[in-house]
Amino acid sequence: MSTHLNGKHILIITSNTGIERDELVKPLEALRGFGANVTHASSKGGTTQTFVGDTEKDKTVESDVQLSDVVGSDFDALVIPGGTVNADTLRQDAAALRLIKEFADAGKTIAAICHGPWALIDAGVIKGKTLTSYKSVRIDLENAGAAGWVDEPVKQCQANGWTLITSRTPDDLPAFNDAIAKALAG
Repeated sequence: MSTHLNGKHILIITSNTGIERDELVKPLEALRGFGANVTHASSKGGTTQTFVGDTEKDKTVESDVQLSDVVGSDFDALVIPGGTVNADTLRQDAAALRLIKEFADAGKTIAAICHGPWALIDAGVIKGKTLTSYKSVRIDLENAGAAGWVDEPVKQCQANGWTLITSRTPDDLPAFNDAIAKALAG
């Protein structure tokens, strides 16, 4: 186990259902493995339901806290997993949007994978950013003012005073998790 993220506090936000399993579980495991203190906050708190490929119900994961009880200043980075239902629900959740804006306004790292960038659109924070996502989200990001979209496993963009890390699919999780760790260790 690495300890290069000791003392770092990372927040992962989800709804309570529709979360792509590996996009929640793998970052939780990897970032904790790097020594970070990771908190999983969900819309309602308690049990969250993960899926594989958006259609196959998988395991449940207990969140640590409810989104409305979290303050962005307590954390160094924010991670937003995908899953179409998860991302679509988060983009309508006032607490999730508040947190995303808090992180961006404070110049902190935000990482989003797959459909997760949808929530960034509704938080109004992607203008001037170049990012990647699941391919069907591309047009939404471009229409919302993203500076560009790339088809790469991971894209890191430093603009508007904060760092955005994005990835496309669960296949990109090793690169995504490493990019988050490097951004926080540097």
